[in-house]
Amino acid sequence: MNQQEDLGAVARGIIDSNQYMVLGTADETGRPWVSPVYYAAAGYTEFFWVSSPEATHSRNIAARPQVSIVVFDLQVPIGTGQGVYMSAVAEELEGDDLNRGMDVFSRRSEAHGGQREWKVEDVRPPALYRLYRATASEHSVLDPSASPDHRTPVIV
Repeated sequence: MNQQEDLGAVARGIIDSNQYMVLGTADETGRPWVSPVYYAAAGYTEFFWVSSPEATHSRNIAARPQVSIVVFDLQVPIGTGQGVYMSAVAEELEGDDLNRGMDVFSRRSEAHGGQREWKVEDVRPPALYRLYRATASEHSVLDPSASPDHRTPVIV
């Protein structure tokens, strides 16, 4: 394996082994907001989560769909952490995308001990929640040999 393949494997491992991502959004004026959300990934480019449409990050996505995402293990010792940084576009799901996304989300939630199966009816009006998807277009990880930023683009 070359270094790019090694770093891609690191990114995949981080996404596979974690349950929460930090979602960075901004409102229509550019004011930033970050939120931790439980996610279910389909491959390494689609990330699904359930939120209230009234949550700050949900309102921000409606106004400005460009988001950033970080997935990392916060249990590692200081100085040994690694994360996956992503640029993505987010949206509230409807139609066939909603059915597929709900299947992905519900299966992963149940596998992690979620207390119930999520159904499409749980995320359609007048329900309190909606299903969202972020589609990542760029991934990077920390590369200790890079300088000065250390974030290196990877293919997942």
